[in-house]
Amino acid sequence: MKTAKFWCLSMGDMQILPGSRYRPSVKKPIWIIVLVLFVCVFLICAYIYPLRSSTACYVFPSRGCKVIADQLPPLPAREYTDDEIASHAVIRDILNTPPVSQNPKIAFMFLTPGSLPFEKLWDKFFQGHEGKFSVYVHASKTKPVHVSRYFVNRDIRSSQVVWGKISMIDAERRLLANALQDPDNQQFVLLSDSCVPLFNFDYIFHYLVHTNISFVDSFRDPGPHGNGRYSEHMLPEVEIKDFRKGAQWFSMKRQHADIVVADHLYYSKFQDFCQPGFEGKNCIADEHYLPTFFKIVDPGGIANWSVTHVDWSERKWHPKSYKAQDVTYGLLKNITSIDVSVHVTSEKKNEVQRWPCLWNGIQKPCYLFARKFTPGTLDNLLQLFSNYSSF
Repeated sequence: MKTAKFWCLSMGDMQILPGSRYRPSVKKPIWIIVLVLFVCVFLICAYIYPLRSSTACYVFPSRGCKVIADQLPPLPAREYTDDEIASHAVIRDILNTPPVSQNPKIAFMFLTPGSLPFEKLWDKFFQGHEGKFSVYVHASKTKPVHVSRYFVNRDIRSSQVVWGKISMIDAERRLLANALQDPDNQQFVLLSDSCVPLFNFDYIFHYLVHTNISFVDSFRDPGPHGNGRYSEHMLPEVEIKDFRKGAQWFSMKRQHADIVVADHLYYSKFQDFCQPGFEGKNCIADEHYLPTFFKIVDPGGIANWSVTHVDWSERKWHPKSYKAQDVTYGLLKNITSIDVSVHVTSEKKNEVQRWPCLWNGIQKPCYLFARKFTPGTLDNLLQLFSNYSSF
C-alpha cells in the first residue's frame, strides 16, 4: 500500500503527490489576507503617529487626542440663577469703571478692639504726607484714646466683633463703606491694632497706587482647615472648586472695594453657612469669604497674597506675637527681603505652595506691613523706624 506524502505550502493549502486519489482543495481568497494585513498596519501607524482628527479620536483613541480635547470648546456652564445674573452684571459694570481721581489717596482702615498702641509710630509714618491718605478706625469694644492728630475724629460707628464669625466681615465692610465716601481714596488697606509699617510712606504709596490689582490673599487648601470647612448648602452659587482660604488683611483698589460693599449674594452664603460649629466644622468667615468671592468674580484682579506679613511658623491657631526682645534691625530686614509668597495646606503632608511676588511683572518684596507686635515693642520700633523704613 502506497503512502501519500504531504508538503505545507501556504495558509492551510496542501498539495498532494501525483498518484494520490485526493484532489487539491479550493484556495481561500487572497483578498482576506491582504485586508487583515492592511488593518494591522493601519492600527500600528495610528499608535506611532497620533491622530489629529477629532472624529477619529472617538474611534481610535491615541496620545494626540489630548491636543484635540484641549482645542474643543468648553462644556456649557451651569445655568445661573437670577440673583447671579444680576450680581454679575453689576460687578462687571463696576470693574469696567476707570478711576477718576486726580489726587489719589490711600485709606488706612484700622480694625481694633480699643486704643491703638502704635499711634505714635503711625504718626511718624504719616508726617509730611498730608493729602495723600485718610484714616478710619473701627473700635469694637472701647472708645479709643488718640495721641496722634491724624487719628482724632476718625472713629466710625462700630459694632461688636467676634473672632471667627461674620461680624468680622461686617466690620471690614463698614470700614470700606465709610472710606468709599471720599472719592479720592483709591486703595483701601485693612490693618489691625498690632500692625506696623515696614517701609516709608513714599515707598508704600507708590507700591499700592501705581498698580491695577488688589492684594488679597487666596489659595486652595484641600485639607480639613480649607475645603474641609466647605458646606454644600452654599450651592449653587459657591462651588467647592472655587472655595479658597487666605489671611483677612488686604489692600484693595476702589473698584474691588465697591463690589465687596455691594455684594449680598455671596456674603449671605457665608453669613448662613460659614461659622464655627456649623455642621460640626469650624468655618472662619474672614479666612474664606473674600478669597472665595474674588476667585469667583475677578480671579485675575488679585495678587493672591497679602501685603501684611504674619508668622505662622509656630503652627497654632494664632500667629506668633513679637515681643520687645524680638524686635531688631535683623528681624525687620529679614521680613522686608521676602519676595516669595508661601502657603502651607492643612493636609497631613502639608503641601507648600510658592509663587513670586510680582508687582507689575517685577519681583519685589511681598510685605509692606507686619503683625503681631505687642505694645511693649513700641520704643524699639520708634528707634528703628528711621532705619528700616528706608530699605
